[in-house]
Amino acid sequence: MGHLTGKTAIITGAGRAVLSDGRCGSIGYGIATAYAKEGCNLVITGRNVQKLEDAKEELERLYGIEVLAVQADVSAGADNTAVVENVVKQTIDKFGRIDVLINNAQASASGVTLADHTVEQFDLAMYSGLYATFHYMQACYPYLAKTQGSVINFASGAGLFGNFGQCAYAAAKEGIRGLTRVAATEWGKDGINVNVVCPLAWTAQLEGFEKAYPEAFKANVHMPPMGHYGDAEQEIGRVCVQLANPDFKYMTGETLTLEGGMGQRP
Repeated sequence: MGHLTGKTAIITGAGRAVLSDGRCGSIGYGIATAYAKEGCNLVITGRNVQKLEDAKEELERLYGIEVLAVQADVSAGADNTAVVENVVKQTIDKFGRIDVLINNAQASASGVTLADHTVEQFDLAMYSGLYATFHYMQACYPYLAKTQGSVINFASGAGLFGNFGQCAYAAAKEGIRGLTRVAATEWGKDGINVNVVCPLAWTAQLEGFEKAYPEAFKANVHMPPMGHYGDAEQEIGRVCVQLANPDFKYMTGETLTLEGGMGQRP
């Protein structure tokens, strides 16, 4: 039995993606794989239905767990409360519980300077990241209180260090970091473990960023001191497994910065 057998986790932005070398190519799918290996049933969301179905097929086939794939997109102009409540309702209908909420989904127009950013590009980052995190945390709170579960949100060094060409992304991620700290303060009495992770993992999206915006990539993405970028499953995913372990609750509310496999608590 794995550490999370019998538990249920919602992971946003967890469609299947692979790197050019065939390894796991997204943080969401890396987390889903790490959780599946620990026996956790999963609810995965995203905008791309095919990527979700591909993830469901592979995870169920390889690890013998149950996966519910739900297309969901928190965006400007949508009834986002209804979008998220639908995910939560389907989760409870199928599994009867929520033990872990992982807010990983985020879209943005990286490489566009602040002066050139459009309102639509800013909204894309804020809705897909900050607003989605807010809506999922509110909707999942009653169920997490029952299970004394865990929330794991994702921020970024883009906000911590002010990366060039990432104004909306950085703003969304800093909002998520602040939201996480408030939730840790307010929800500690309910036994809910709340953390934020600032990762630097090598992903298919980062590969694409390097190709599309080489100058912005060179200015912002630096090799970590450990000499390699984080592995989406083995390092980021495994940290998220640890944060969902009830024995690890002393970490509540702290920020983890993952840099090439080195976990630091600033």
